[in-house]
Amino acid sequence: MSGKLLGALIVTVALIAGVAMYYLQIYAFYDEVSAEATDLRLTPMVTGAAEPILADAVEAIDADSSPLRFRACFTVPMSQAMLTETYAPYDRPEPLNAPPWFDCFDAARIGADLASGEALAFLGEKNIAYGVDRVVAIYGDGRAYAWHQLNNCGETAYDGSPVGEECPPREE
Repeated sequence: MSGKLLGALIVTVALIAGVAMYYLQIYAFYDEVSAEATDLRLTPMVTGAAEPILADAVEAIDADSSPLRFRACFTVPMSQAMLTETYAPYDRPEPLNAPPWFDCFDAARIGADLASGEALAFLGEKNIAYGVDRVVAIYGDGRAYAWHQLNNCGETAYDGSPVGEECPPREE
């Protein structure tokens, strides 16, 4: 086999592998989720138990391959003033990027708006999967976005450190 043929074969295989990896990361594992299946919740400060909220125009995606792949865009009829008096805030919200085709969710803009105070972050549900919280960001005009984010237990467990007593037992 000549060197040119071998080189062309290596480049072709690498190109096919690259395209396959891109497709798998961006498109293959995501599914659109119906509004009924999304079950958007916020956690009240008083009870600490997540409860459903009114949400309209829900667009959501999720994947079975990772608990961190959930993203949702929706609107709520509640004011930020009422929300801050009722629901638990989320201390360190960090929106995760969504695939480019899910264009209603712009993590960079949401993160900047959270930092400026234009949007407020609330705890949607603690430990929706082990070490993963659902975070909900809500704007004054009712626009809202949700994503999953590692909490302290998740960050500790997934980096290999021993988890503390405050973390729930991990299901096998």
